[in-house]
Amino acid sequence: MALYSPDRGDMVATLGDVTAEPALKLIKQRMEQDPVGRQILEEKPQITSQTLSIDYLGSLGDKTFGKEYWRFLTKHCHDLFHTVLGMKPNMLGECVVKWVEAIQLGLPMCALGAMFGPLRLGPNHRQKYLDTYLPWAIRNGQQGKLLMNVYFEQEWERDLSDLREELNIEDPPEDPYPEAKRNDV
Repeated sequence: MALYSPDRGDMVATLGDVTAEPALKLIKQRMEQDPVGRQILEEKPQITSQTLSIDYLGSLGDKTFGKEYWRFLTKHCHDLFHTVLGMKPNMLGECVVKWVEAIQLGLPMCALGAMFGPLRLGPNHRQKYLDTYLPWAIRNGQQGKLLMNVYFEQEWERDLSDLREELNIEDPPEDPYPEAKRNDV
């Protein structure tokens, strides 16, 4: 039903729940094998308005991971993976992030989003996706450090380029077709 009618949030959530168990066990195992991953599992950090000051993030230097996350929060209210990968929370960016997540995490819902999300792209974004963003996502999903093993809460003051380098994540691609219409999603 989730594939037939993706607007049924209840069915999409159910599909995610019933297909995720093997992948979640593997993610946990990979986290337990990494010192930072183990620390994350033990401490169970949470980012909330009580544990993180938005004003603090906004006060950080322009090239820091925390400042870029602040930009995402103030404009899009989006996540850490988008920030470290440098992907906008539009359909193109979502497809790219889903590929990285599918490769790294093996979650079926991420794989479905990665495979079928691009069908919703307009012609200009589809070409960008195929020529530039999909190869970038595959490379970074394969060669990058497992993002679940990054204690993001300890990286706010890090230069974002330095953090990406440590994680073996390439800087996001420059827009290869800047003249493309913004509404071509």
